[in-house]
Amino acid sequence: MHGHHHGSKAHHHGHDNEHHGHGHHHHGHHHHGGSNVNTAFIIGIVLNAIFVLVQATAGFITGSVALLSDASHNLSDVAALALSLMAYRLARKRPTPTFTYGYKKTTILAALTNAVVLLLAIGVLAYEAISRLQHPQPVQGGTVAIVAGLGILINFGTAMLFFKNKDHDLNTRGAYLHLLTDALVSVGVVVAGVIISYTGWYWLDSAVSLLILLVILVGTWRLLTDSVRLSLDAVPPQVNIANIEQAVKDMPGVEGMHHTHIWAMSTTQNALTTHLSLSDTLSFESKMKVVHDVKHTLHHHHIHHATIELESAAVPCTDKNCDEVQT
Repeated sequence: MHGHHHGSKAHHHGHDNEHHGHGHHHHGHHHHGGSNVNTAFIIGIVLNAIFVLVQATAGFITGSVALLSDASHNLSDVAALALSLMAYRLARKRPTPTFTYGYKKTTILAALTNAVVLLLAIGVLAYEAISRLQHPQPVQGGTVAIVAGLGILINFGTAMLFFKNKDHDLNTRGAYLHLLTDALVSVGVVVAGVIISYTGWYWLDSAVSLLILLVILVGTWRLLTDSVRLSLDAVPPQVNIANIEQAVKDMPGVEGMHHTHIWAMSTTQNALTTHLSLSDTLSFESKMKVVHDVKHTLHHHHIHHATIELESAAVPCTDKNCDEVQT
């Protein structure tokens, strides 16, 4: 029995490799997207970093807290892009004997760090804007409008670089949404600048600043909750566990599937472990074929790494955790 089990392991391994071949094939376009994403991140970081300096300087000169808020928003973008780029690079690194999953999870940590940093920035600027609301100070509206106008172009341009890959990954989506809201935020600053230069309503600057902070808060909240969920190994949002179990149970030869765990290994890759009961009438080879087909099916449900434990339908599972997860 023991020997037989070992045989099954070896055989299983062969299938695994074959499956990995399929996996890489499946990911061909993904890796291809990687180099484009890399370039997009680098261009985004450089452009935005330069613009943050321009905007912050202009903010101090014109006395505009709205420009400073917008600059901090853009600085958070630079940080977010830099973190995501680092995470992307790390996610590509080979696994080691200590980090057997490689460093994929850094992508989730990057999203989390980014969200926390943003929340801190919001606090500081909100304090400044509220105290300015009570004592408005003169602001050079015309200059504010021009600088913010430049921001629209830069943010919109960089957002477009991420447009293609935005549905693949939490970080790329984060970058895309950030840059897009930044472009809209800059529109608000332009409008405020123009109105201030005609009317001298200096309080408008602080009011717009608070609106910007609200926009950042809403966006960050989503990023924070998503990244916390993934840190806690929750089932990723695009994966439906009920659908997966149904699809597998409907496959010929499969008697049941239970004790299923699904978690995110990174912002782009998901893993699954499960117990599979197969019909006892199947030969060993047929069982291996079923396992291979199950992995194939799982691939279409966004599961990139599946570990499957086989059981006989006649011998029920004795693992006390088996019925732990209620579905």
